[in-house]
Amino acid sequence: MSSRVFLTGGAGYIGSHTCLELLISGYDVTIFDNFSNSHIEAVKRVEAIAGKKVALIKGDIRYHEKVAQALRESKSQAVIHFAGLKAVGESVENPLVYFDNNLAGSLSLLQAMREVGLKTLIFSSSATVYGEPQYLPIDEKHPLSVTNPYGRTKLMIEDILRDISSSDEDWSIGILRYFNPVGAHDSGRIGENPIGVPNNLVPYITQVMAGRLEKLRIWGNDYPTPDGTGVRDYIHVMDLARGHVKALEQISDHRCLALNLGTGIGYSVLDIVNTFADVCGQAVPFDMYPRRAGDIATCYADPKRAKDLLGWTAERDLKQMCSDHWRWQQRNPNGYL
Repeated sequence: MSSRVFLTGGAGYIGSHTCLELLISGYDVTIFDNFSNSHIEAVKRVEAIAGKKVALIKGDIRYHEKVAQALRESKSQAVIHFAGLKAVGESVENPLVYFDNNLAGSLSLLQAMREVGLKTLIFSSSATVYGEPQYLPIDEKHPLSVTNPYGRTKLMIEDILRDISSSDEDWSIGILRYFNPVGAHDSGRIGENPIGVPNNLVPYITQVMAGRLEKLRIWGNDYPTPDGTGVRDYIHVMDLARGHVKALEQISDHRCLALNLGTGIGYSVLDIVNTFADVCGQAVPFDMYPRRAGDIATCYADPKRAKDLLGWTAERDLKQMCSDHWRWQQRNPNGYL
């Protein structure tokens, strides 16, 4: 088990919650972040909740000399790689930006790790690498394909990691494929802090309920699903964070291991809307729009492999996901500002 962990993008949404879980579990953490889509206040609050300091280095993973220096100085024994851009629509509009940041950045990180002799890595991947589901629930044997540049960067990085693992048996690599992270720490002090109009459903709903946005837009109500709206697997961010700690504990037994992190339950957009209405005590105003190009009807995980190999399962239900996300929004109406 590695006691010193290096988090790229550790001040972001998933990174900050994982940092907290690592600190509480007894790890020493170094965060390396360029703060392009994160906030230093998240790190300060993580330290306050955990009662423990984090080593914080401002830097960009595309500059491998600086990454190598930071790895040496931190004496880290494992890396969890969160740093990356993540908006599908933006990736379609600016694919070169995504290939530069996500792909070139990951290559730079891997070169720095090799330079310092560090070969334990947990990679933040995504269920987008499965493309259009060919069967449900989706297990790790499902064929891999992508429909947008963001997903392509994730799949290309996965391919690179598999090639590295094949070439050098000293590497221990965990590839964690997230489904749809939502929620926040139950203190309400850290949570998702999207810049501009949110790209994802749950932060959009919370901003509507807080009066920052007028109405929710629901794209498509004619899918072959129980209520016509799209169905997805939503997972509480603290369950996701715990999955990283479990992976870190077990990864030395594996050369390259891909795992789904999800609940195995599909919730529709209207399921989410209705649960939020219950939590908030008022209806969520919304308008229906035609389907968006590229959106799929249904996607949810088979999380059995993570249970079998890590002893991990998601514990929090949809109501807790919504209530924790809403608590964060209420207590931080302008995010970390």
